[in-house]
Amino acid sequence: MTQLTSRASTPTPSRAVIPIVATTVLLSGFDLFVVNVVLAQIADDLNVADLSGLSWILNAYTIAFAAFLIPAGRLSDRIGSHRALVVGLALFAITSAGCAFSTSLTALIVMRTLQGASAALMTPSSLGVVLEGTSPDKRAGAVRLWAALGGLGAALGPVVGGGLAEFGWRWVFLINIPIAGVAAVATWFLVARSTPRREHHLGLIQSTVLAGSIAALVAALVNGGEWGWTSAQTAILAVIALAGFASTGLTSAFGRRPILEPQLLRVPRIIPAAAALLVFHIAFGAMLLTVILWMEAAWDWSPLRAGVGIAPGPAIVPIVAVLAGRLTGRISPQWLAGLGGAVFAVGAASWAIAVQADSTYAAAILPGALLTGVGVGLITPTAMAIGTSALPAQWFATGSGVLSMARQVGIAVGVAVAVACLGPASDVSDFHLTWWVTAAVSLIAGAPLLAVTKENRE
Repeated sequence: MTQLTSRASTPTPSRAVIPIVATTVLLSGFDLFVVNVVLAQIADDLNVADLSGLSWILNAYTIAFAAFLIPAGRLSDRIGSHRALVVGLALFAITSAGCAFSTSLTALIVMRTLQGASAALMTPSSLGVVLEGTSPDKRAGAVRLWAALGGLGAALGPVVGGGLAEFGWRWVFLINIPIAGVAAVATWFLVARSTPRREHHLGLIQSTVLAGSIAALVAALVNGGEWGWTSAQTAILAVIALAGFASTGLTSAFGRRPILEPQLLRVPRIIPAAAALLVFHIAFGAMLLTVILWMEAAWDWSPLRAGVGIAPGPAIVPIVAVLAGRLTGRISPQWLAGLGGAVFAVGAASWAIAVQADSTYAAAILPGALLTGVGVGLITPTAMAIGTSALPAQWFATGSGVLSMARQVGIAVGVAVAVACLGPASDVSDFHLTWWVTAAVSLIAGAPLLAVTKENRE
């Protein structure tokens, strides 16, 4: 059992932990999609013409975030969640400054990669702090709140980013600096120290291989339409991705120091939950990119107006997450998650049916925004709670890293799928196709959780 210590050897009061963790999770989620609403400004300022190039500003962050969550979780377990969270917040502030002062697309992509790696350290350490400071009987509710805040942060990115865009795109990164700095100081002084639990091999080399594999897959999806799906370039990237994933799988099964340790993967419920989160976040990533692009490109809305347009969805995510937590005594969690995927699918399908160049926001976009918000609030917190419910103390940060990695990989693939469906010269039919694909993916997202029986939920 984890032993916590502080200056007074007392547990961390929830009033200190919750605001700090909420800030951390909102920040890491916020920067996933804050760039969506300022892509046009970045393109003009940095002289970038194509969507495929701009998409790497999104995916560089997401891929680094995904690939380095496991070593970040292990580092958090090694040095303690408290210290890891302070370091992650400090690095996030520094890399946000680097993004803000980038003068070329290449520089911005590099800094977004480093920013994503910093967010990777913040994420499992923040959940580790929550799990360490929460009694077992209240842990599922705490995890639901943590997951809901992450989804809310990602979805609020376009809203807040739209307002900041009025002052220029660099402000969507500058705003992070004081927030992360204050959160780091508050964590250092107000969150109880956690005792390092065990030695961990960080697995940085294997994580780099995994990052390269995800990047190769995303590049193949993003450029396959332009190069040709059977072209040599696409085939080479596909082979690199498959080889990297195979290497990760083999080292996890047979290696002396695997990135995904077999003991962790044998923890009940973690694999079904990770699979559900990965599939669902493919739909989530495609959704957030395409709806914002439609409002700005087809309807010529400003970043602020587009951000406000998507806001009703994220606004109801935490409300639905709380209600879902109260329903788990009456409805099994895996069915709640499946319902969330289905509701999200209906929302995406409504856009494919209703959205046209001359349609109105209230009739075409708003219903789908509300439905997808309900879907996020049902499936993401529930799947995270299922996946973490059986984690022993020594796996808190690393296990949550596995689940968060699944989410980020899904988002990266979702953005790539959206770019592939939209193509270089998008018209309304391309957006409709993307939303139908999004609906289909979301509909099946809850299926892996059907393997979670009543017996192994308890």
